[in-house]
Amino acid sequence: MATAVKKVSKIDRLAELTAQREHAAGGSLWVETLRRLRGSKMAIVGAAIMAAFVLVAIVGPWLAPYDPTDQTWRDEVFSNRGIFVGPRADNWLGLDHLGRDELSRLLVGARQTLLVGVVSTLIGFAVGVVIGGLSGAALSFGGTVGRRIDTALMRFIDITLALPSLLLAVSIAAVMGQSLTTVMIAVGVVQIPIFARLLRGSMLAQANADYVLAARALGVRRRRIVLAHVLPNSLGPVIVQSTLALATAIIEAAALSYLGLGNPDASTPEWGVMLAKAQEDFSQAPMLAVYPAIGIIITALGFTLLGEAMREALDPKLRSR
Repeated sequence: MATAVKKVSKIDRLAELTAQREHAAGGSLWVETLRRLRGSKMAIVGAAIMAAFVLVAIVGPWLAPYDPTDQTWRDEVFSNRGIFVGPRADNWLGLDHLGRDELSRLLVGARQTLLVGVVSTLIGFAVGVVIGGLSGAALSFGGTVGRRIDTALMRFIDITLALPSLLLAVSIAAVMGQSLTTVMIAVGVVQIPIFARLLRGSMLAQANADYVLAARALGVRRRRIVLAHVLPNSLGPVIVQSTLALATAIIEAAALSYLGLGNPDASTPEWGVMLAKAQEDFSQAPMLAVYPAIGIIITALGFTLLGEAMREALDPKLRSR
């Protein structure tokens, strides 16, 4: 009995030491990643653009010189039909087709654009992580039943991947009806298979790592191995993908708004809706379309640059450089 107790205590001690080593290695990995990001010009530029966009989205309503929905200069616009008011002292970016201040609408619209991008990405991330995590854990540790679960989940993912992303988003938005919530759900559903596939592949790679084999040899339960070790170590590439997906989500949401599937209330400023409405008067006032388009392009560029920098910083082939 005493020998058995000593053996169990020794196994517990080995498991504790293994966990401490993994924690230290994980900490050093993220410290090294942050160090590489601080030295990357691409990461700095991307982070600066992201910070500026988030700041504008937060304080935009207080920075806006006028109410973005107030048609203050409506009479001036309608008395000169076909002639738009361009930049001037009172309106730095001019007026839109209803006499509303364009700068105020851009500043306030940044919040709606950020909301659409973040919420849709969170939808895709959350559902994708659940599906990918279940599939990866079932295939790695579930035996015959696990392989069947993985097959069923991955066939569903394959069906969604077979459809072009924009076509799938348009189909979902058309079925659910025109609203801002519909846009967020439609764009989020498009992102699900990307996150699911990425996490599944990352978990399969981690399942054969030395620390997993050591944990299994020490008798650690499969559930604990998956939740405490495999899943946290597999989330790095998924987090990087989320920054890239956020840029894609903003562009796809703008595309749905451009197609008339976004927020039906055109008075609420949102860059995609503003871009769609500006097409009606593009020949007379092309700058009304250029302003929101530039905002969308620069914002997407910032998220993309930071995502690519994070991917390179986490790449094990580049860590020693």
